[in-house]
Amino acid sequence: MSRQFLLGAAALLALAGTAHASSFVVTTDTVVRGVAASTDATSDASSSLRDKKIIEAARDDAASFVGSQGAIRGAKLESALAHIRQTTPTLHASDAQLAEAILAL
Repeated sequence: MSRQFLLGAAALLALAGTAHASSFVVTTDTVVRGVAASTDATSDASSSLRDKKIIEAARDDAASFVGSQGAIRGAKLESALAHIRQTTPTLHASDAQLAEAILAL
């Protein structure tokens, strides 16, 4: 993922955090830091392009997941969640929080 993409995502997540409970704000900040740390560790352009495609492909599934309160879990969302957790193993966020973060990007 490019730095510009992450900075934009961080700004959107920060704005989204003000509309939710403070625990969501803390989690969102953690998600942003985790994604930023992952990006800092990944300098290969093809890898970051692949990361971006995985996350962007999961947007529709993330919307279904959030809208159904977790009842609908698409394959692309599952792939994105697995990818996020693999690249940022220290990140402690629920599937719902990650799905909302994907939608905010």
